[in-house]
Amino acid sequence: MRFCSIASGSSGNCIYVGSDTTSILIDAGISAKKTFEGLKGLDVSPSDLDAIFVTHEHSDHIKGLSVISRKFSIPIYATEGTIRGIKSASGLKDIDDALFNVVKSDVPVTLKDMVINPIRISHDAAEPVAYKVCSEGKKAAVITDLGNYDEYTVSCLEGLDILMAEANHDIRMLQVGPYPYYLKQRILSDRGHLSNENSGRMISRLLHDDMKAVILGHLSRENNLPELAYETVRLEIEAADNKYKGNDFPILVAKRDCPLKAIEI
Repeated sequence: MRFCSIASGSSGNCIYVGSDTTSILIDAGISAKKTFEGLKGLDVSPSDLDAIFVTHEHSDHIKGLSVISRKFSIPIYATEGTIRGIKSASGLKDIDDALFNVVKSDVPVTLKDMVINPIRISHDAAEPVAYKVCSEGKKAAVITDLGNYDEYTVSCLEGLDILMAEANHDIRMLQVGPYPYYLKQRILSDRGHLSNENSGRMISRLLHDDMKAVILGHLSRENNLPELAYETVRLEIEAADNKYKGNDFPILVAKRDCPLKAIEI
């Protein structure tokens, strides 16, 4: 399995996951040009993509979807609610209906040698999901844009080799920052975004001896810093009731404007 965050942040999200025979994107929230550049760095052609799996209809997850899917006739997989949101979004009404495929939470989708599991999440979108990808005995998941997590979330994410989890904001930076009150309340709500602290607590429950990497994603430009997200998550792991220390696993922070180095397992 090959995993690469092409871009992740409040300004746009696009993740590549590939195997020997299958290539997919999770979200297409950056421009088609930047997406193609990211794929080129992986020696992957857009025409090699088997599908684009969309988590939800917010613009930072679908911005490049129309151009990419239409130009290469790439199937789009999303929940019914997300598809409705995509179809009503400005500039995305011209996607061929035949490209859309409906997914349901907890119902796996098989593409060649890859199984993709949609996971229900809490976020202020029509019908959002996260995705776990299984191939060649390896497991990776991308879970961002969730206001909280629960036992269901943890059970869906057990045994991963690679976890990309949201660490959206530092609570203090958000509270004293420039956002209006209503937006601060939205972000802090159970349908908003995970703070660095909550991200670290969730990650702590998912660690196991064979985990290869943890990636922190969807950082806010205004309310977080990469160093702060990293250190807060590391300290939460140190404080958790388990045997692991903050340096036992590679903790990477996804970049907003350029790809991370691909992880191959």
